[in-house]
Amino acid sequence: MPITDLLTKNARLYGDDVALVEINPLVRERPDWKESNLVEAAPRDVYRRQMTWGEFDKKANSFANHLLYKGIKRGEKVGILLMNCIEWLPIYFGVLRTGAIVVPLNFRYAADEIAYCVDLADIDVLVFGPEFTERIVAVKDSMRVKEYYYVGDDTPDFAKNYEKEIAYFTRKDPGIDITDDDDAAIYFSSGTTGFPKAILHNHLSLLSSSEVEHKHHGQTRDDTFLLIPPLYHTGAKMHWFGSLASGSRAVILRGVKPEWIINTVSEEHCTIVWLLVPWAQDILDAIERGDIKLEDYRLSQWRLMHIGAQPVPPSLIRRWKSYFPHHEYDTNYGLSESIGPGCVHLGVENIHKVGAIGVPGYKWEVKIVDPEGNTVKQGEVGELCVKGRGVMKCYYKDPAATAEVLKDGWLYTGDMAMQDEDGFIFLVDRKKDVIISGGENIYPVQIEDFLRKHGSIKDVAVIGLPDARLGEITCAIIEVKPGFTCTEDEINTFCADLPRYKRPRKIIFAEVPRNATGKIEKPKLRDIYAGGSVVAAENEI
Repeated sequence: MPITDLLTKNARLYGDDVALVEINPLVRERPDWKESNLVEAAPRDVYRRQMTWGEFDKKANSFANHLLYKGIKRGEKVGILLMNCIEWLPIYFGVLRTGAIVVPLNFRYAADEIAYCVDLADIDVLVFGPEFTERIVAVKDSMRVKEYYYVGDDTPDFAKNYEKEIAYFTRKDPGIDITDDDDAAIYFSSGTTGFPKAILHNHLSLLSSSEVEHKHHGQTRDDTFLLIPPLYHTGAKMHWFGSLASGSRAVILRGVKPEWIINTVSEEHCTIVWLLVPWAQDILDAIERGDIKLEDYRLSQWRLMHIGAQPVPPSLIRRWKSYFPHHEYDTNYGLSESIGPGCVHLGVENIHKVGAIGVPGYKWEVKIVDPEGNTVKQGEVGELCVKGRGVMKCYYKDPAATAEVLKDGWLYTGDMAMQDEDGFIFLVDRKKDVIISGGENIYPVQIEDFLRKHGSIKDVAVIGLPDARLGEITCAIIEVKPGFTCTEDEINTFCADLPRYKRPRKIIFAEVPRNATGKIEKPKLRDIYAGGSVVAAENEI
């Protein structure tokens, strides 16, 4: 069953119920803001917009029928380059309903990266928003795109206005037969270990992610999911798929300020919120500074906070539970190659194991192997491998890279992990992110988790710096919390509890860059502070 059938079902059963709400907090900060701007349906520059399941379904159908009229065929590619907005998901599902392949693009891409990915994925049609006009103009003549659609006002002369074009087309399902094995979507790897690869998934992958999310978090019609991360990434969308499976409401928040998040949870009665580690830290810091007074908000309905995209410091969850003791908590592990989060997850019943990424997800298998592919003994470190219906079909147009990571149905994740005596999996680090210092393997995430316990540290990244004698030494880039101070001597004293070989040999106080999915941009840090390194060179191979 294609995932588009879930949208059809929701439109039939809950057509008049709200499916999506978009909140744009920046509007409230404008000088001309008035409460009257809090409207139910209005142009894009208002505080709140909403869409019912019936409207969602019809918008998707209209775009699908328009694309078919324009000659888009099964297997052709339609790119989406939009900031999070209420139009995003109907466009995504409209593409799927044609039998074409939808290709979400990272909104942080520079012009040359957009051109690279458009070329790699063979994109025929590109849907974009006003934030990207300048970048597209810069590379438009070098791209093979046949048709451009613009979502917004003041449409450029080389594009068609999305809303105006679909207005003339039937809102009925186009009736294209789609099977589980049909190609559905191309996602791009986050690029933390090299230039993005195009990851091809079929319709079964998308449906399985919906089943996994719904099984793990038990969404019901009474839930409201707060969606904050970028929709181009598998994580945000696949967690929203739980709302799709249950026919429940979701709120798209355009911004990540702690006050905006808490206020939206309160105003929209959100029950489930997926955060990245920095956002959770920012919320806690705002509470502790007194910027957020929890008693001023309606938060009793909030039942689940979960985190993905990176290892989660146990100290963070202990802090969180001290302010939100009634919250269920889960963490989710996944890759774009495994259709996002859920192939491993902690489980809301296992909060005593915070620090682990968890156990195999619903209908997923997991093993940890040595360099020869043999399963390691329990407690030993090896490469994490996963197997399930959500594993990618291939790296598009890259059979060599596909063969490196897909073996007998198993996806070799490139993440180093170990399994404890209770069967819980702990992520140790990226396989190619190991620091080798004097013959010792050092896993940066272990040092990062230790340093995050320091009260003055907001964020930290550990990388290897070249060293003539040891090969590499460990360097900690530390971002200090606003209003706090910290010295190198203080950090060295704090690290005395670490084994000597794991202690950072160099301390740098600076901002820790993260990408849109919350992952530390280690290659960028190596370029800044090491001019690359042994590890960076391996990542480029």
